[in-house]
Amino acid sequence: MSVVYDYIKEFLLSSGFVNRSAIHLAALFSLAILFVVALIVFLITRKISVKIIGRIVLRTKGIWDDTIFNHKVFHALFHILPALIIYSSAGFAGDDMPFFPALITGLAHIYLAIIVMTACLRFLNAMQEIYYTYPYSNDRPIKGHIQLVKILVYFFGSIFIIAILVNKNPASLFAGLGAMAAVLMLVFRDAILGFVASIQLAANKMVKPGDWITVPRFNVDGTVHDISLTTVKVQNWDKTITTIPTYSLVSESMINWNGMLESGGRRIQRSVNIDITSIRQCDSQMLDRIFKLPMFNEFINADSANPDDYQDDLNVGALKMNLLSTPSNISLFKKYLEGYISIHPGIHEHMTRLVRFLQSTDKGLPVEVIVFSKAQKSMLYEALQAELFDHIFVILPEFSLRVFQNPSANYSQDIPG
Repeated sequence: MSVVYDYIKEFLLSSGFVNRSAIHLAALFSLAILFVVALIVFLITRKISVKIIGRIVLRTKGIWDDTIFNHKVFHALFHILPALIIYSSAGFAGDDMPFFPALITGLAHIYLAIIVMTACLRFLNAMQEIYYTYPYSNDRPIKGHIQLVKILVYFFGSIFIIAILVNKNPASLFAGLGAMAAVLMLVFRDAILGFVASIQLAANKMVKPGDWITVPRFNVDGTVHDISLTTVKVQNWDKTITTIPTYSLVSESMINWNGMLESGGRRIQRSVNIDITSIRQCDSQMLDRIFKLPMFNEFINADSANPDDYQDDLNVGALKMNLLSTPSNISLFKKYLEGYISIHPGIHEHMTRLVRFLQSTDKGLPVEVIVFSKAQKSMLYEALQAELFDHIFVILPEFSLRVFQNPSANYSQDIPG
């Protein structure tokens, strides 16, 4: 390049330009020629190399090289050649302009730093895409980790470029960052907390994209769409999008419904308050009416008790049997309800099915039903729950029972028996 510079300078001097103007114009023209040559070499090299590498990639069976090629990692690396051409030709005007070689060298260094940063960022994107092709990536997302590495690439690349601009050693700039540690901790607070939280989330398998979560503090109830270094995006059931800090999933109370979805059932746990004044022993007329209910004989036998139920306590077995020989309407209702939930096609047969009496209160005797629905989607789940308690409310009068309701002094209600 020095030959070109000298030729242009001599031509300008012979054309009548003064020495200073000839030097400056020759340097600018030489620099423009240098950039054009570097660009031409880059375009030719990239065109030939891309075709060769593309053919090699197509012949391989693995997907990692295809992914790296599609993310144009090699395309970024091709810029190294023109950067080297500019760097190696920087001293063409050193005798006439001592500062000029340092300027060209600095530009080449900055160009090279940007090339390395771009290649690293594209390579990280490719690695993330390759990672998500494996099955275990669903339980261990690494997007937050990738974002942290990208931040470090930007950080170190920026420090290197600043060192070039101020003509300082990058090591001295890093040493000076110790005094700015408090400021850096404040600036990167969310990134640091998010990185630690993302490690905990992945290691403990607490949450992953696609999980249904509930975070009461942020009024979040929906499906996780994306987990990044600093934020988690959740689409609520009303189709709104809520963005919450990643570390809040570790520091705040969170419910992950994924276990329920994987179990195959969804719990129904509700109670009905029975008016205690409607509880009584059954007379013959009430028993005749109850035993005529559809499917009742499949729910309960005529003896109303099974001796095996009391084999753990033989001393009180006779007493319990005597009391059940004239059953109450509430005990028959409980056994009817146990039989009803045992044969209902929508209730999971391999999970808990329980009907129990809770502590009586001034609002009556709560009869609680704990079952698991086979349906997990909200629409079908709510429909089954409504069907179950609709049947309970309808069948209660057949047992001469009333639901407690304030005010409860309505004793004129016509109840059979």
